[in-house]
Amino acid sequence: MTETSATIAGVKIPSSSMAKAATELVRDTETELLYHHSRRVFLFGALTGDRKGQSYDAELLYIGAMFHDMGLMDSHASETERFEVDGANAAREFLRAYDIPERDVDDVWDSIALHTTPGIPQHKRPTVALVTAGVEMDVLGIGYDEFTKEQREEVCACHPRGLKFKHGILSSFCMGTIRKPETTFGNVKADVLSRMDPRVDFTDLILGSKWES
Repeated sequence: MTETSATIAGVKIPSSSMAKAATELVRDTETELLYHHSRRVFLFGALTGDRKGQSYDAELLYIGAMFHDMGLMDSHASETERFEVDGANAAREFLRAYDIPERDVDDVWDSIALHTTPGIPQHKRPTVALVTAGVEMDVLGIGYDEFTKEQREEVCACHPRGLKFKHGILSSFCMGTIRKPETTFGNVKADVLSRMDPRVDFTDLILGSKWES
């Protein structure tokens, strides 16, 4: 069973040439932690769509999930744009090489650009809504009990969270935004850079989620 032909927790990983190229690019570019996180985002997003009876394009969801943190990497980071926009731009450039319809490209772009802006993605088309749903499950544990124990365990057996994922993902967020903190204004990454605010912030939500590690 290869990574791009696997079926995990009942979800088939897209195995087209485009999906395989995206997998290779992310594998070669991102850290191991972010690679496995991105794959889990796809799986949890797809499982959410299946549970809700939503019709979605698995390939578009896969590309959105795999590229959603690409902007955290130096090789794809701009000096002034939000990391979400950097990742969205990278996905758009990638998709245009495969002659994907512009509306689908826009959906993937939005799915990445909006994934740290709560309250909006769920009102958009499935690609956008489900990427965020996958992120929220994997990072914050939102909807945790709506997945079966078997689903959670199979996803994490194939793409491990590791012993310290919560702290590792926070470090990734911090390192990807610390040089341009002004780009975190108005989204959850501002909380990662500062814990001076007495309110419950994004880092508390991650560390306090139902995930053990």
